[in-house]
Amino acid sequence: MTKKTILVAPLFWGLGHAARCIPIIRALLSHNYNVLLGSDGDALLFLRKEFPALAFVELPSYKITYPTNGSHFKWKMFLNMPAIQRAIFSEKTIIKELVAQEKIDGIISDNRFGVRNKKVPSVFVTHQLNVLSGNTTFLSSKTHQNIINKFDQCWIPDMDSEENLSGKMGRLKKPLNSIKYIGLISRFNKRKVPIKNDILALISGPEPQRTFFEEKLLDAFKFSQKSIVLVQGVVEKEQKKQNIGRVCVVNFMLSAELEKTINESAVVVARSGYSTILDLAALHKKAFFIPTPGQYEQLYLAKRLKDLRIVASCKQESFTEKQLDEVANYSGLAALKTTPDFNALFRLFEGE
Repeated sequence: MTKKTILVAPLFWGLGHAARCIPIIRALLSHNYNVLLGSDGDALLFLRKEFPALAFVELPSYKITYPTNGSHFKWKMFLNMPAIQRAIFSEKTIIKELVAQEKIDGIISDNRFGVRNKKVPSVFVTHQLNVLSGNTTFLSSKTHQNIINKFDQCWIPDMDSEENLSGKMGRLKKPLNSIKYIGLISRFNKRKVPIKNDILALISGPEPQRTFFEEKLLDAFKFSQKSIVLVQGVVEKEQKKQNIGRVCVVNFMLSAELEKTINESAVVVARSGYSTILDLAALHKKAFFIPTPGQYEQLYLAKRLKDLRIVASCKQESFTEKQLDEVANYSGLAALKTTPDFNALFRLFEGE
């Protein structure tokens, strides 16, 4: 019997979307599917390093960048819309050709709007049923829900309960028929190992805010007496390590090494991106969040977890190493990673 090929295509907005596709890709391979990787930029390079044996297709870039001033985030995204629309049109053309050539039998798109086709089962992965955008939240949410409705199914990497991780973003008063909550997924597993690092700093996200975040942390830690590892989140051909003061700076880590490093670290300093929250929850880690300035989703998630006394956080401009003392007053992320029923989920690709 010929194996079916499923295209897995995460958006390149930092590495979070690609990272949370890893457990889905692993499950597809273990269920005897072929997987075709599809993305662009560092997200595609990252997945190719994680799965070097898999075929891939380069998809058009959405050209997402953050403004220098976080308060301009929404308007920067608005100005980016023509480029995003062009990318969506190009995606549809590429997917149409792949389907016509019978190169794919199904699609899993993580927030890539144009990666779908009516002739093959198409899944959209997101935790944002409601897209927070300040006073335009109603409009951005309805627009996103209309896009979701064009797919056969929408997989939410969360639980359908009041104790979910995505808060109001991941639940609707009137759920869409296509929605399936698949549970808390992560590429990582918790392991009991000795603590080697006092602090692990994980840098992520689009430029220029990625660089601003790295510079802020290096400045905050320059006189530190603690053992610190900083992962830049910049995927390059070769891994590079250098010491800046007491900080060991690494350009990137693949999943196995990063899982080990997080397990060996007492506190993780990171953005409050949802994929990061999923991973740290699976590993039951103490954390300190610094949301990307102006990024509504991250600001909401950081505030929610702070209000629940789970994770401490602060604005980027006000962070100092001293603030990490607050971590002891918070419970830390400890949600149990769940095992999705992939047998049931993958029935879509079998026409069931």
